[in-house]
Amino acid sequence: MPIATKSDIIDLSSENKTEEFARNILKKLKLGNVIFLYGEMGVGKTTFVKYLINHCQKENKLNQTEVTSPTFNLLNEYQVHQTKFNHYDLFRLKSAEELNNLGLLMDKENSITLIEWPQIIKVKPKNLIELIFSYNNDHKKRYVQIKGLNI
Repeated sequence: MPIATKSDIIDLSSENKTEEFARNILKKLKLGNVIFLYGEMGVGKTTFVKYLINHCQKENKLNQTEVTSPTFNLLNEYQVHQTKFNHYDLFRLKSAEELNNLGLLMDKENSITLIEWPQIIKVKPKNLIELIFSYNNDHKKRYVQIKGLNI
């Protein structure tokens, strides 16, 4: 995948492209990074997270686990040796006050935090990477725009 700047839009129209993008992002991530994942339902946010975590497991010679959307339980955690991934889905939350009970960013220095539907979060954290997933007009192509990270 070519080098992208934070204003580039990257084509993710196939699962292979999404997997390659996740692999390239993983190379740049550090403990403490928080990734906000924006986009409509079905645009590829959870698929990206699956490839990111599965590739980290593969690199560490671990079995790849099933990575699913945490829509109903709000959080799925994945421990890959020294790296903990916290995968949140805030779709069902109705107010910012509901975030207080989650301890959303309490352990962020010791983990990589991935948050789908982050619009409800009022104050953006440090070490933030924003991925904005989108479709083209006929929903046949998918794209992602990166803010906060050069790859």
